[in-house]
Amino acid sequence: MTTLTLNLNPTLILDDEQFISICQHNQNLNFERNQKGELIIMPPTGSEIGQKNCSLSGQLWAWNNRYKLGIGFDSSTGFKLPNGAIRSPDVSWIKLERWQQLTYEERRKFAPICPDFLIELLSLNDEIEDTRKKMMEYLENGLQLGWLIDPQSKIIEIYRSNQPITILNNPATISGEDILPNFVLDLTDIFTD
Repeated sequence: MTTLTLNLNPTLILDDEQFISICQHNQNLNFERNQKGELIIMPPTGSEIGQKNCSLSGQLWAWNNRYKLGIGFDSSTGFKLPNGAIRSPDVSWIKLERWQQLTYEERRKFAPICPDFLIELLSLNDEIEDTRKKMMEYLENGLQLGWLIDPQSKIIEIYRSNQPITILNNPATISGEDILPNFVLDLTDIFTD
């Protein structure tokens, strides 16, 4: 199955509660809602991408567990961006002080916040141009640092606030810079065929 985008306008505009209900009643699928209110249906990833995503999440978790500077999230977490879209990056992280500013109720649902850092791992179902647009959307909504990783071509696109995109070809590691101090992602598992 490939990613599907359903344009529900003008017949139906899903509010947050309706969107949550759809997600809860279809737990075998991953959903996002874009700024226009379109429902994006994404199939589960293949096993290989799932393993690579686990490596990414595990490395971020280990770093965060040591330094305790923020809160990390896996690919099943949705965030309501300032533009109204609900997005679910593959790996994400929010600075602790920003997370603590949210109420308990806001944290329980799709937190109304854009992550400070995130990773999108390109899978077979993803279109590169659509994922690049999503990375730009994150930047427009407050993202500080983002990595678009294409394991097939072994390329990483680095997205930074108010800076041009940087492209790395087959790096062994990548630094979290000043957003994630002392975090260095080992790409051995990600770029292994």
